[in-house]
Amino acid sequence: MAARPIILDVDTGVDDALAIAYAVRSPELDLLGLTTTFGNITVKEAARNSLIVLDKLGSDAPVYEGAAQPLVRVKTEYPRHIHGADGLGGASWTEPSRKPAPGHAADFMIEQVRRRPYQITLVCVGPLTNLATAVRKDPGIVPLVDRVVIMGGAVRAPGNVTPYAEANIFSDPEAADLVFSAGLPLTVVGLDVTLKTLLPRSEVREWRRTAGELGDFFADMTEFYIDFYEADYPGIGGCALHDPLAIGVAIDSRFVATEELSVGVDTEGEKLGRTYEREGEPNARVCLGVESERFLKHFLSRVL
Repeated sequence: MAARPIILDVDTGVDDALAIAYAVRSPELDLLGLTTTFGNITVKEAARNSLIVLDKLGSDAPVYEGAAQPLVRVKTEYPRHIHGADGLGGASWTEPSRKPAPGHAADFMIEQVRRRPYQITLVCVGPLTNLATAVRKDPGIVPLVDRVVIMGGAVRAPGNVTPYAEANIFSDPEAADLVFSAGLPLTVVGLDVTLKTLLPRSEVREWRRTAGELGDFFADMTEFYIDFYEADYPGIGGCALHDPLAIGVAIDSRFVATEELSVGVDTEGEKLGRTYEREGEPNARVCLGVESERFLKHFLSRVL
């Protein structure tokens, strides 16, 4: 079977970096390029970090900078206590060997979807601003996309930045609302399932033993992220694999159990950024169950 062409839209912090490695190392996927947005860090830092990770992995996939701000809001603060001051958990790195490719992320999405109609999977693991911008600029791409896998939302689970909202959706609720309303073939990989995954610290330590300098880089980065989890959930012994699970679903949809639901997005008020079930025709496949042990085993067999 031919590899599935994907575009991976990232705001490269720690779990994005793990998702990039998982995608690069998976022969089922043909990584056409990375597109970057604000979120965990600024869009320029996300592009830099993406290029650093690709250098470490020996990949020449292009990186396109995208949205620096939400569609209608202003973002000035970034969760650097979660992903580190540089977004890579303080792991050692040097400036990337390449610059971002010319052009905007949304234009790259449009160009690739039109070039390969009914073939491309878009995997979006940050705020949905780039995808919303692409759809707003060229609505004709909507029926031409094969699949959109989103890491975002919390349909039947509490949020992680407010009691209601997950971080990616909260960062640009208007973009999320546009994406959920556009008629795209959405699969939502939200906190309903990602919080049921766990990368144990013991496995990260194993990277140091078996994967040399690359293992040290990913272990340094991921242990910073695990320390954040330990502060919030003492004794957890690991971290959730939010963004990597979206890649896992793009590879093998059997990792998750889904239900077709009509999902809305709150764009104002106390519940800003909430993703909620509503009456009406389904607009998304929402992941509600996950084979966490099988997924973890697959992830670990690929990532390094």
